[in-house]
Amino acid sequence: MEQVFEWLESLWKDQHPDVLAELAFLEMMQPSLEEAIAALGGKGVTQITIVPVFFGQGGHLRNDFPLLLKECQQKFPKVALSTTPAVGEDLAVLQAIIDCGARVL
Repeated sequence: MEQVFEWLESLWKDQHPDVLAELAFLEMMQPSLEEAIAALGGKGVTQITIVPVFFGQGGHLRNDFPLLLKECQQKFPKVALSTTPAVGEDLAVLQAIIDCGARVL
């Protein structure tokens, strides 16, 4: 599964080379969100938009993520952190999944 996220990161960097991006995980895999923020902050980034790659507002996003985000904001007060909705809540993402499935019909 980690390979899919690395592929996503690689696609982002290929298509948006002027926008710094770091992959981060909430738990059990590295780098952590804190490590990713530290890496970007170390490159002089002062604003970070976090794009949660989840299909919806499950327990991780409702419970764990807000606490982790608050901790990171306290550890990195000079970096403004913001988030987008979960990618699975975006109509274009849902349509892409439908299109993927429809290709096999």
